[in-house]
Amino acid sequence: MIFVDTSAIYAILDQDDKEHNKAKATWVSVLDSGETLLTSNYVLVECCALAQHRLGLDAVRAIEDDLRPVLKVKWIDEPLHRIAMTASLAARRRKLSLVDCSSFALMRQLEVRKAFAFDQHFIEEGFLFPAKRGA
Repeated sequence: MIFVDTSAIYAILDQDDKEHNKAKATWVSVLDSGETLLTSNYVLVECCALAQHRLGLDAVRAIEDDLRPVLKVKWIDEPLHRIAMTASLAARRRKLSLVDCSSFALMRQLEVRKAFAFDQHFIEEGFLFPAKRGA
């Protein structure tokens, strides 16, 4: 199973993103791998808000019509939200978001070790990127 983060989804959508080419190649690779691609409702909300603001509604439609159908979406419930909020506040790091902390909590709960993300917080938390399968 591979967790898909906002940073990866956005990089796929935005041709001007510095990680766009790598994101598209990785997306094809992870789809071809046959592994389950997991994300959360929090990530989708964050993606849609970011894409709508920066790229417009066509990008939101691409998320909904093209990307979401191949993603297994796990909903963050109240207990997981509380874990994430506690972690976010305890970290006392302005750039570590509640969405990131919810992703880490979900990944730990489901024992997911790999993330498709361009956010360095995933590496800091010990998660591997799919491109580094040999690691």
